[in-house]
Amino acid sequence: MNLRIPLDRINWINTSFLFVITSLAVVGAPIYLLKYDLHWAMWALFGFYMIATGLSITLGYHRLFSHLSFKAKMPVRLFTLIFGACAFENSALHWSSDHRRHHKHTDHDNDPYDISKGFFWAHMGWILFKLNAPIPMDNVQDLRKDSLIRFQDKHCVLIAFSAGLLLPAVIGYFVMGGMVGAMGGFLIVGTLRVVLVQQSTFFINSLCHTIGSQPYSTQCSARDSWIMALVTYGEGYHNYHHEFQHDYRNGVKVWSFDPTKWAILILHKLGLVSNLRRVSTSKIVAAEMHEAQRKAEARLAELQASDGSICEHTLARVNELLAQLKTNRREFETSVAQSIDASRSTLKRWRRETRELIRGLGELRLAEV
Repeated sequence: MNLRIPLDRINWINTSFLFVITSLAVVGAPIYLLKYDLHWAMWALFGFYMIATGLSITLGYHRLFSHLSFKAKMPVRLFTLIFGACAFENSALHWSSDHRRHHKHTDHDNDPYDISKGFFWAHMGWILFKLNAPIPMDNVQDLRKDSLIRFQDKHCVLIAFSAGLLLPAVIGYFVMGGMVGAMGGFLIVGTLRVVLVQQSTFFINSLCHTIGSQPYSTQCSARDSWIMALVTYGEGYHNYHHEFQHDYRNGVKVWSFDPTKWAILILHKLGLVSNLRRVSTSKIVAAEMHEAQRKAEARLAELQASDGSICEHTLARVNELLAQLKTNRREFETSVAQSIDASRSTLKRWRRETRELIRGLGELRLAEV
């Protein structure tokens, strides 16, 4: 990306807001905490706002509105629209439009946060600068039919400032008494929380397209990062998400840390959401086998083309595992063609043997001369 950006390409509204709120959070909040003891009730409010706004982005803006991964009743939609606005990440309508274009044009010029333009661009540069003409929002016509989404889009800024910054200040005023409490609510529950939630979201667009594993596909730059999942309510499993974007789960494994998935399941038990969309285990295993085979063949070709000799024992083991994987894929393709569901034990065996192949690839090295 050209660093000498003309001044008329700067989005002054976004840039000014992010500069001010980040300065207040990074400088103002620590100074306040050094001078005053924040009431425990305000810390509880901070925790509530962190979870409410974070989940409103991941569960609401992302999986519900952008990907239609499930259907939600009015209380869930209203809650996520109110607290989603409090994250100061634009309205659900604009957020979903950007995100749908990201999935349609990943790593290409029409991707709003294209990682090929650089880490900073994908992280937040695309918010600060206007490098292209505005793109019509013709990809969210389905969302425009929802009166709540239209209302939030019209009044997003008012909702964000009143519920996201002013309300915590008012609560702080009454909980702690006076302007000291109001300032605590504004700085800690308001600005500090906004910056933490925003930066977590931004890292999905940048870090999760830069580092991590790609067990399901290498067709795009998206990667799985369990570390990012810890701070983004499960959104860090980004390689899986790009391969199966309509699944309501991002952390598909039983042990995967995905609080958004768990929240959706709880809401489903309460009857507040329905029509949960999920990818079958057999399709997930098939993607893992396909990617493992591709990586194995590429690695073998790379080593065989090199000047050194390959450790024969490890090479034999990898070739054995690769042959077994090809057999497994043929079994899978046959079962699909005959509309036969693979048994749970068969799927476990395929997945285990795929993991062994990947592990064997990691051990495959050139033999020492």
